[in-house]
Amino acid sequence: MPTSSVTNSSVRKRRRTRRVRAAILSIATIGALVIAGFAITRALEDHTTSCHVRLSKSRYTLQLDQAEHATTIAAVGKRLGLADHAVTVALAAALQESNLHNVAHGDRDSLGLFQQRPSQGWGSSTQVMDPKYAAEAFFTHLAKVDGWENLPVTTAAQEVQRSGAPQAYARWEPEARALAIATTGEKGATFTCHGPTPKAASADRALQPVMTAELGPVDLSATVEPQRGWIIASWLVAHHQRFGISAVTFNGKRWTPSAGTWAQHSPAALRVQIERAIT
Repeated sequence: MPTSSVTNSSVRKRRRTRRVRAAILSIATIGALVIAGFAITRALEDHTTSCHVRLSKSRYTLQLDQAEHATTIAAVGKRLGLADHAVTVALAAALQESNLHNVAHGDRDSLGLFQQRPSQGWGSSTQVMDPKYAAEAFFTHLAKVDGWENLPVTTAAQEVQRSGAPQAYARWEPEARALAIATTGEKGATFTCHGPTPKAASADRALQPVMTAELGPVDLSATVEPQRGWIIASWLVAHHQRFGISAVTFNGKRWTPSAGTWAQHSPAALRVQIERAIT
């Protein structure tokens, strides 16, 4: 074969290779931009969504991640069969230690909602950064405290946390008690979130296994007693952006993120129902 033909063939192959590489790079870039867009959308939704506990004499506002963590703590406590007082104690501890943010830093090796220390036997770094695990660990230690059910909130919290500021939890007791009333179903339709309706593209589809892990077995087609129903409903409201939930209905009340309130709804069925943005 003449040299010029070989050269031309090599040039054409190199050009084809460059075009293929350029196409692959373009696809990868587009994919990265799409993923980044989803992340930005979720971050903006988190930032623009606020959650509220409204009781007759008090109102507290939470960021979305704080609301998720508060309802997770309440769900885990009730799944373990503990009294509402335990949830108040745990919420007061988490408010003091991290302000209900799952922080990846702290004093020495302290991490997470409760600033638990892996070096002190609380679990691995990964475990204590898991809100469900951290709540379970807190409640397990609390249940071992003699007479915790009758201890003041700050005393019970200190028995678990062993903080250098043992009285610090007391300042959070009013908010912790209000959050516990709302998230344990002691008083229904008192926990809400207000913000944009979640988009299907940014939603986690794995709702059922997460509900089961935190709340225990949940059958959304079955009737439940009112307090249990409001525990589930509040958890779903707090986690609505993550799971693409656009409406929650229970016991004659209906919530949507755009309205941000529980409105009257018929019929008053004791079955938690949801609508999802996922198609």
